[in-house]
Amino acid sequence: MQLYVYSALSAAARALLLQRLPTDIQPVFASDLAPDQQLPAFQQAAVLLGNVPPAWLTEHQPAGLRFWQIDSAGFDQYAGLRVPFPVANMGDYFAWPCAETIVAGILSFYRRIPELAVLQQRREWVGPPVRTRVGLLRGKRVIILGAGGIGLAVREQLAGFRCQVRLLARTNPEAQLHSAAELAADLPTTDLVINCLPGSADGFFSAELVAAMAPGSLYASVGRGNTTDEPALLAALQAGKISAVLDVTAQEPLPADSPLWTLPNVLLTQHSGGGQPHEDEGKVELLLRNLGHLRHGQPLENLVEPGRGY
Repeated sequence: MQLYVYSALSAAARALLLQRLPTDIQPVFASDLAPDQQLPAFQQAAVLLGNVPPAWLTEHQPAGLRFWQIDSAGFDQYAGLRVPFPVANMGDYFAWPCAETIVAGILSFYRRIPELAVLQQRREWVGPPVRTRVGLLRGKRVIILGAGGIGLAVREQLAGFRCQVRLLARTNPEAQLHSAAELAADLPTTDLVINCLPGSADGFFSAELVAAMAPGSLYASVGRGNTTDEPALLAALQAGKISAVLDVTAQEPLPADSPLWTLPNVLLTQHSGGGQPHEDEGKVELLLRNLGHLRHGQPLENLVEPGRGY
């Protein structure tokens, strides 16, 4: 049985896979092949690891493909795709790191850490004037968009700051808000909005919602860049009405001419949110567990339906 590894694994993760892969499974690494050899090799696969181009699955789907392990939490690029075999994603593997990144960014913004880092680089001591400009995360009125793994991890981390946290989700019973209209009504009295929505919520945080935000409030986004009306957000940022901590943007990498690079009220964390020690090894570990489940007829972990977006 052939395993096609499209993921660009680290050397350590590759060694782990080769060490623990059952002997009857032969791995083929896309990174070892010339570009014109990759698609033909993929068409021989029985198991797939990684996020191949959508056209490969719509136009060149392997007849013998039995299982696909996506190596990310999101899979928006496969919207509408129907496949006859089980598909799994990384589940909540990236949830806690993403939550730590956005909470760290928010806290850094309130405590003026980016400004202090620049002063350190300049060897410029300012001291007391900075103290007058710092803010507190403690006690902030917060709305988290999304009640999935990332949103719940963010809520857990904010508990230590005694924030007043509410969740927005369409159907989750843990959420206090369930619609854009309810959100719009509450935004004028909200200090901090944290967007943890998946890409399937395209354009959810609309120009109307941006306009409803309170002056001086903070918008943080760690879900997917397409869930925010970025031109409307940019206009509000340029006007100085609000500030933002952005792990994700509509276009990535962010173009060099984007005003987001230079706005003083924006902190960019460059989609580093899910990063963690031994990240690639974790992907391999999940693949190996699911291969074991598949072999023994057991339920697979983190099953998803790409065509439905969840």
